[in-house]
Amino acid sequence: MDSPTEESEDTFSFSQSKPVEGVFYSHLEEKVRPYIDLIDTLRGIGIERDVDLPAIAVVGDQSSGKSSVLEALSGVALPRGTGIVTRCPLELKLRRLRGGLPWRGVISYKDERIPFREPSEVTQHVEKAQEKLAGTGEGICNEIISLEISSPDVCDLTLIDLPGIARVAIKNQPEDIGEQIRSLIQTFIEKAETIILVVVPCNTDIATTEALKMAQEVDPEGIRTLAVLTKPDLIDRGTEKNILDIVRNKVVPLSKGYILVKCRGQKQIDEKVSLIDATKTEREFFSNHAEFRSLLSDERATTQRLAAVLTQNLVDHIKTSLPVISEQIRKQLGDFKKELIQYEEGPPLDPQRQKTFLINILTNFNDKINKLTSGEAINQENLFLLLRPEFQKWKKCLYDSKDGFQKTVQEVVDEYDSNHRGRELPCFSQYHVFESVVKRQVKELKEPAMDTVKSIQEIVKKQFAYLAETCFRSHSYLKSIALDKIYNIQSNQEAKVQKRILEQFEMEQLVYTQDSIFFKTLFDISEDDEVPRGKLEPFFSRSTYPEMLDAYYKIVVQRLADEVPMLILLFMLKKSGKLLISEMLNLIDGGNVAEILRDDSAASRQRLDLQHRVARLNRAQEKLAEFFY
Repeated sequence: MDSPTEESEDTFSFSQSKPVEGVFYSHLEEKVRPYIDLIDTLRGIGIERDVDLPAIAVVGDQSSGKSSVLEALSGVALPRGTGIVTRCPLELKLRRLRGGLPWRGVISYKDERIPFREPSEVTQHVEKAQEKLAGTGEGICNEIISLEISSPDVCDLTLIDLPGIARVAIKNQPEDIGEQIRSLIQTFIEKAETIILVVVPCNTDIATTEALKMAQEVDPEGIRTLAVLTKPDLIDRGTEKNILDIVRNKVVPLSKGYILVKCRGQKQIDEKVSLIDATKTEREFFSNHAEFRSLLSDERATTQRLAAVLTQNLVDHIKTSLPVISEQIRKQLGDFKKELIQYEEGPPLDPQRQKTFLINILTNFNDKINKLTSGEAINQENLFLLLRPEFQKWKKCLYDSKDGFQKTVQEVVDEYDSNHRGRELPCFSQYHVFESVVKRQVKELKEPAMDTVKSIQEIVKKQFAYLAETCFRSHSYLKSIALDKIYNIQSNQEAKVQKRILEQFEMEQLVYTQDSIFFKTLFDISEDDEVPRGKLEPFFSRSTYPEMLDAYYKIVVQRLADEVPMLILLFMLKKSGKLLISEMLNLIDGGNVAEILRDDSAASRQRLDLQHRVARLNRAQEKLAEFFY
């Protein structure tokens, strides 16, 4: 079988196509279809955002018969009515089925794709799509609706139907509706790759037709404009020669010329005359018309002939454009890849690779959190270098409190002896006096302890947040998730550590230590040494009573000096780090990966746009390679 490359040397001709009643047919259909399918595939990829593709845009004034022409070509009834009926560009893909396959249709817009099996459903699907895109009023929208019709009774052809040109706004329409429509049409027909199919009714002055004027503005030499004349049965008697002059290119010359058609009129529509019967009626009209029958032999009449000419023009246009398209894709791909290198690496577009990417960046973040909580340097300084001064402040606060404690002890003992001492000897003050002094002093240390918690929390939170900022700099949504988790975990852990520290202070109200520890502190000897019995004698003199309290307070200070930092480190650093790592890992299985990796920054949007463009161009390049080779 010949390759498409070899076929592209052919000159397609539809002049020998035999009309089959009610059916569009071409003996060169096998050569035509691959080209049209290729362009539709490229358009489906979205390549038109980067490269203009060959297309046929259908333009006409309101009530020009545009819908009737499209109905005759597609074999289905399209929305009709007064005012603007086509409110969104409608990409009409016609695909001829072989092998007795049944009729089928598919309508696509935005993220919707709706298949259906009945031709009678076309109108309601198109109207529903237009309402979703353009609203329920009379406004227009530039988003494309794609309608694919697969049938044994159509030719292989793709057309883009555009809103009818309106001159005056009617009720419920914006005042500038005419300009909106002109602007929308302009975006399609100004492209050199677009064939302009202008629909003009025979019973109007062709020279003043707005649609033809717009075509002449962008195609002044008429190289890519084809005109179809409608409603030949409505012309005044005696004006037939004028119509023939137009069709024969004597009035407004066009390189692609004119085709005269007679589609269903409103009466036939009301009487539900089928499109197949309308096609038969059309041929009979021209065969029996004294003036227009010559157009049959000139191949300038009937909808079947229009379909053949459109197909030939489109395929020839595609063949001419493919080398240009291929070169444009190659150049754009190179430019976009170079530009993409300037941005930081972002998540890939493939969902599976996105998950791997997420795992990698979360693993990197969690490794840094682990190192941070273990005391390894992550940035310029070790976290513990920041924490140690805060713990030193706490220790200083404890040791500074000794002077006040000793003074308080002496005051309490003197007060007791003065007001409460009975027959007991000096230094045998009641034990509750001893306890009350310790308890009073310990209570005063709660607030500094809580201040230390706050200070450490701020440092740890800041360091965790710094890692989130740096590791997820290019992923704003993930960064916000991480920061939220950091703040929530720190808040919860702060409550827990405060509770534990308060419990520690409650324990200090018990006034307890091991005897050996107390004596060794009292006599300032090492833990391994035995307390000499001779040193116990002074213990019973009044002068040693403040020393006893001072010795016990030293023990309290030492306990708190270590316990408070240890509790803070356990809850605010170690456990916080583990909880954060666990919750970040849960994102892999429990979340929408694409959403998690989303970044709304301008740089990220530009990078993502470039990634999509590169992906589209790569796919387009692959499709072109498959086509040619």
